[in-house]
Amino acid sequence: MPVPELKPDQILIKVEAAGIGNWDIGDREGMVANMYGFKPLFPWVLGSEGAGKVVAVGEKVRRFHEGDSVYGINWGTNPKAGFFAEYTALNEKWASPIPSRLTAKQAGALMIDGATALRGLSEILEMKPNEKLMIFGASGGIGHLAIQLAVRMGARVFAVASGEVGVELSKRLGAEIAVEGHGEITNSVREFAPDGFDAALVTVGGEVVDRALTNVRDGGRVAHPFGLRPAPDVRSTVRLHSYNDGKFWHTLDHSLIDRLTGLSKQAHLKCI
Repeated sequence: MPVPELKPDQILIKVEAAGIGNWDIGDREGMVANMYGFKPLFPWVLGSEGAGKVVAVGEKVRRFHEGDSVYGINWGTNPKAGFFAEYTALNEKWASPIPSRLTAKQAGALMIDGATALRGLSEILEMKPNEKLMIFGASGGIGHLAIQLAVRMGARVFAVASGEVGVELSKRLGAEIAVEGHGEITNSVREFAPDGFDAALVTVGGEVVDRALTNVRDGGRVAHPFGLRPAPDVRSTVRLHSYNDGKFWHTLDHSLIDRLTGLSKQAHLKCI
């Protein structure tokens, strides 16, 4: 593939790292084209997010200069210049400076998972200090960032993770209690939250998750990213929110990314 030609408002990034998620698999299968109603033109370069060095800037670019380290998102807006390539061209508004505490490898997978975790906790669940939060899928991409963000919001985190490594990771990142999701968790749940959880963020679905969510109190909140299958099933006295559909990514709230970047600088976030 040729190096992408820059438009006046774009930056050219020499890619050092790229993230991959189920949305990239969906893109490969035609999900993004169907979502936005256009016919794919090949060759189509995949890769929704990544990080690297700015090596050239368009004439209208003001935020970045050659040599800057950046991370960004390309959500169906530039199909011939995804992050799964040596170089990608990106509108400057879709990029942010890499937080000083993160490597390009970490930042390459931060934006989508990090923004999803932050929005779920702050805007959807509206977490408050000392509230009890269950994170189901705590050792995954969204989950391990959600632990760190929730702890910094003052929440008391009960993490449900996968495997011994996931449990240990969740504890290391600040969860008050971490349990293995494939085992019996009822006693641990009731001991931690005898009056029920105030909120839950779930990134996996199924019967085990639904049973765990019966421990969310009446009036409590449950949130999950758009597209989760099967979707969580909760009783009518619990508020259930699905968020971050394709429209959200296409019109991304850049203040959310600015907050994520700021937190990454200030709070020693670990993106693993």
